[in-house]
Amino acid sequence: MPIKIFTTGGTIDKTYFDQKSTYQVGEPQASGVLERANVVVDYQVVSIMQKDSLDLDDSDREKIRQAIAAEPGGNIIVTHGTDTMIKTAEFLRHIADKTIVLTGSMYPAQYRDSDAIFNLGCALIGAQLLEPGVYIAMNGRIFDPGKSVKNVALNRFEEKPA
Repeated sequence: MPIKIFTTGGTIDKTYFDQKSTYQVGEPQASGVLERANVVVDYQVVSIMQKDSLDLDDSDREKIRQAIAAEPGGNIIVTHGTDTMIKTAEFLRHIADKTIVLTGSMYPAQYRDSDAIFNLGCALIGAQLLEPGVYIAMNGRIFDPGKSVKNVALNRFEEKPA
């Protein structure tokens, strides 16, 4: 079975139009990122929605959950905006027998120095090697969503302070 990559939008798919940072969530970038990286793993990209994660609500999260639950394969990646990635990961926590890795980026994939390529690569490895469960792949680490936070000031994910 191929690794299924569900895209939901977020910064990874954003396109900026002017100097005032007006943006639009554009077409999913995952396929292009993986093609440029010469990835030879069997994968399939499916767009569920194209939204900024701040605009997602629980009905959107339910659509994501249903798509994952209906997928016969057990290795799943979800590209997602970083602002509510942890909330969505927690929403998906009760899906059994699947390895689900959420990832995204702090900078659009179209930027030359975006973290999207690295994060998606980490998610791809995680989806192949991790035990069933829900994870976040960001900043070169795999996080337990229940034990992580987005540090907005430092523009990275971290473990929650003890």
